[in-house]
Amino acid sequence: MSERIALDIVSIVPAHSHGAYTLVLGEKNGSRKLPVLIGAFEAQAIAMELEGMKPSRPLTHDLFVQAMQALEVEAIEVMITDLQEGIFFSKIRCKRGFEEFELDSRTSDAIALASKFKCPVFVTAKIMDEASYDGDESEAEPIESPGRMAHEELIPGSKSHAGLDNQSDQELELMLEEAIRDEDYTRAAKIRDEINKRKK
Repeated sequence: MSERIALDIVSIVPAHSHGAYTLVLGEKNGSRKLPVLIGAFEAQAIAMELEGMKPSRPLTHDLFVQAMQALEVEAIEVMITDLQEGIFFSKIRCKRGFEEFELDSRTSDAIALASKFKCPVFVTAKIMDEASYDGDESEAEPIESPGRMAHEELIPGSKSHAGLDNQSDQELELMLEEAIRDEDYTRAAKIRDEINKRKK
């Protein structure tokens, strides 16, 4: 098995692209930071859990946790396994009785579940070498306060279509997911067209 590095959540800060946030993961025994672009809903789930806030009704990740617990499945660790074209890939290692198995997951969802199950997060040394930067916590803004993070900043704002050509592929994928989730299919079509144009 290749060397792996334990990570902690350092901060969640607004990204430059619409509806996206940067989740900063810090090396437990070092100064390197790993930035991961995530969507607003995943950022909200992580921030609310870290701040000890409970929604009045279960959100998507809460529902998934409840389903896993009803089936007596426990998430025991998250592993960021790959990095392709700026997109991170992760596995959630789970346990049910004496059986262990892995679930393929988006990294944002995996970290959200890790925060709820209080399980450790790891990354391969290769990915850390490729995608991290050196810095201390003073360089990153702290996780926002519960009211601001959970109720204001993480609610999607303007639905502007402008500037799609300035977004990265990963940012476009996040924007497309958000548009579909909001049932804004006109906006989703424009984003999809931009993604398809880049693939030609």
